[in-house]
Amino acid sequence: MLPLSGRRRRCLHLLLLVVLALHISPSLPFAPARGPALKRGSTEVFHNKKGGGGKKKKPAAKASKGFGASLLSALNPPFTYTGTVTAHPLSPPRPVPPTVLSKPDYHLSSIPKSPNTLPWQIEVKSASDIAKMSAAGALARTVLDAAGRMAKPGVTTDEIDALVHSMTVEAGAYPSPLNYHGFPKSCCTSVNEVICHGIPDSRPLADGDIVNIDITCYLDGFHGDCSEMFTVGSVDQAGHDLIQATYDCWVKAMLFCRPGRKYQDIGAIIEDHVTPLGYSTVKTFCGHGIGSTFHTTPNILHYRNREPAGVMEAGHVFTIEPMICEGTADHVTWPDDWTAATKDGRRTAQFEHTLLITDDGCVPLTGKAEGCLEQVWEERSQVYDGFFKG
Repeated sequence: MLPLSGRRRRCLHLLLLVVLALHISPSLPFAPARGPALKRGSTEVFHNKKGGGGKKKKPAAKASKGFGASLLSALNPPFTYTGTVTAHPLSPPRPVPPTVLSKPDYHLSSIPKSPNTLPWQIEVKSASDIAKMSAAGALARTVLDAAGRMAKPGVTTDEIDALVHSMTVEAGAYPSPLNYHGFPKSCCTSVNEVICHGIPDSRPLADGDIVNIDITCYLDGFHGDCSEMFTVGSVDQAGHDLIQATYDCWVKAMLFCRPGRKYQDIGAIIEDHVTPLGYSTVKTFCGHGIGSTFHTTPNILHYRNREPAGVMEAGHVFTIEPMICEGTADHVTWPDDWTAATKDGRRTAQFEHTLLITDDGCVPLTGKAEGCLEQVWEERSQVYDGFFKG
């Protein structure tokens, strides 16, 4: 037998404690009960019934919680939200009509197929692939622009999701987030301290909120993925400064991209821009390759690193999507197992494009066109003039 590591030893001790708890504690929810069970939702409440009549007895002393229940309570403490945003009720997932013929492999099973590639093995897209990805990217941009125009006080993120869903399916496309590993909605809406993967719900947006809306559309066998920040009502200067820094580091990273350059070097450009300004960059989540598969190689890390992620080549398609924080970049995951929020509850911002490496640089397949919503950080940027076009 191999010697136990410290972590394995602790796990074994914990398992023994749980087994012991199951044998000695009658107050666990699945312990045998002496009486009929009344169903209340999904919880069973057990009552001991006695015959009526006779002298009134003093109420019995309150039973102790029991070692097993105490142990489980310690292992599953109540969740504490870190900032201004909390989970609100969800509406049911929206159905995709049969008129949408092209659906990703996970639309029923929720489990996407994983490509068996090494980190530096990156698909070169054909001309036909690029044409289809351009169409998917253009649709994602149109949907994102419409969704962003809804970001006003009093509008719920679920209402934004409803618009995203209807626009996507009416265009004959599938909203890529829907049922991806079980995600219940058609886009992600990440408000204030939520770093990413926020689930649209019934919380109304409030004056002063900042929100990232993340849209991916699956059209004709390919995904187009983009996200953008939007301000709700009157946002303070600190919020605008955070968004400006995030936008500028993102544009700097995109301007770096061209054939022959290493993907690993993108992260240092981002980190070197935001760190002197007092911000931090999230290390847990990354950009990614994209195509007929939602997430594939290369992995784009948004911090200084030496990971072997490969070299850029014409025909590569991927996303850059830095997540920049006012305070710590460490996160907590909400009980929904999706929403990632900053550990200190301070705000975070993010932008994302789907990018194609060309012979002499890169172009965004989800780029803005004339008539798209122009944001104040695009007007004020010292890094790039106007909409980023490569």
